[in-house]
Amino acid sequence: MPARATDAHRAAVLGKPIAHSLSPVLHRAAYAELGLDDWSYDRFEVDEAGLAGFFEGLGPEWAGLSLTMPLKRAVMPLLDEVSETAASVDAVNTVVFTEDGRKVGDNTDIPGMVAALREHGIEEVESAAVLGAGATASSALAALARICPGEVVVYVRSAARAAEMREWGERLDMDVRTADWADAAEALHAPLVIATTPAGAADALATAVPERPTTLFDVLYDPWPTELAARWSMFGGAVVGGLDLLVHQAVLQVERMTGRTPAPLEAMRRAGERALAAR
Repeated sequence: MPARATDAHRAAVLGKPIAHSLSPVLHRAAYAELGLDDWSYDRFEVDEAGLAGFFEGLGPEWAGLSLTMPLKRAVMPLLDEVSETAASVDAVNTVVFTEDGRKVGDNTDIPGMVAALREHGIEEVESAAVLGAGATASSALAALARICPGEVVVYVRSAARAAEMREWGERLDMDVRTADWADAAEALHAPLVIATTPAGAADALATAVPERPTTLFDVLYDPWPTELAARWSMFGGAVVGGLDLLVHQAVLQVERMTGRTPAPLEAMRRAGERALAAR
């Protein structure tokens, strides 16, 4: 439920670094399309140490916050309620302030991933591979828990990360196996490959793309296309990009913060595409 309709018209994205964030572009495009002329959406550079103080300074005009790294777990002790989805991966990327002043945390990355895949015709896969083992990888596992009944192989660089991913698999009641990053080329033969690595980390795998690739979900959006995504497309494989994820999770944020549904997906996507093209 959104905050007070008469006085809560502010929202923002927090994180560090934050200057690169496309969230203001997407949310402002939604407000314009929905005729919410008295709503604003900003960005603030905030780290873990400054998060509690930022919350303390918020007035009743605030409707919600989007959170990016490194705040997705740090925010949880500051909240009154956390959704099952967010709790499943210990990560909150959305905070909504309710009419009675409560702070409710949610995670729109997970359903955003599922929606982005669905938009590209992926309703269910028999098995999948995940490249990387950071916070986004745990969200990818949670998304796969909804659409993949079979084995998920996660390719990691360290034994500690491998143990963490297997633990996430147990928490999510999934069949998760880990493999060494040195063997990551094997991942490219899976029915669905989700790349969650930082920019450049998977570039070397581009030369290993099979002749008939299936579907790649690369969560990066800048720079785009990545070398892996470009090669995948060149060989005729289906590619879901980071902008797809960003837009779909932002759609859910707009709906939760404003109470207006449906949020204008296509207007938000066009705004994101224009912003990226201008960079």
